[in-house]
Amino acid sequence: MDLEDGVARNSRELAQRPAVDPLDEPSAEWGWHGGFPRGSVIAGWVSVVILLLLTIGNHEGSTEDIWLVGTAVLIAFGLILHAIRRRHAWRR
Repeated sequence: MDLEDGVARNSRELAQRPAVDPLDEPSAEWGWHGGFPRGSVIAGWVSVVILLLLTIGNHEGSTEDIWLVGTAVLIAFGLILHAIRRRHAWRR
């Protein structure tokens, strides 16, 4: 493969080059490269529900409830912000 300064001269040379260097991203070597955007959102909402369900119980003080609800609200806020940014990403 004949490359000048690391740039392919035509589309055939570009097609022969690997898109991702396996040294930079080891997962590309065995064929997987991506994320789980839907899975992350689902896991976030499941975490919010579980945290809110943990408030049900025999708590003597309210400190535990404050931390559980506060963490759930923080996660929910992040998920809502993520949904808004994803919905309006094409406008930027």
